[in-house]
Amino acid sequence: MLIATNERGHVVKRATKPAIGMMLARLQRGDAHMVVERVDEERPGSWYIQVLLRENNTYQLEYRDGVPEQHFQTMTVSQEKALAALLGWAIAKPGWKDGFMWNNIGEQFSSSDHAASESADGAERTTAPDHSDQDGQGSMARTVQ
Repeated sequence: MLIATNERGHVVKRATKPAIGMMLARLQRGDAHMVVERVDEERPGSWYIQVLLRENNTYQLEYRDGVPEQHFQTMTVSQEKALAALLGWAIAKPGWKDGFMWNNIGEQFSSSDHAASESADGAERTTAPDHSDQDGQGSMARTVQ
């Protein structure tokens, strides 16, 4: 199941192409971040793609393939390309990553960061995005269940 969430906490379960497209189109200051998660109890790990509309009107895209070490980031000025990436990821379209230069930023996420997000009962908790670092292009630092 796909779940889309924006920065203000609006959640769309079983997110469709139109819902994802509308959420992306509505990104603005104060609501500049969205996440699309793939939730599958039979598939362990965190599987998601997220977008941040930066102050310079570029789109920072990130996706995670199950584990923190497989966390990738890219940038684009094109809302159309950001939407194509979101929708391609959502339907697992072959080649959806093509056309971008993805950087593996998994080293920004240590296993201790992952462990710290778990509670005593073993359930993971979602943390707020972190948009800061020295070069202004840091990860959104999302931990999803």
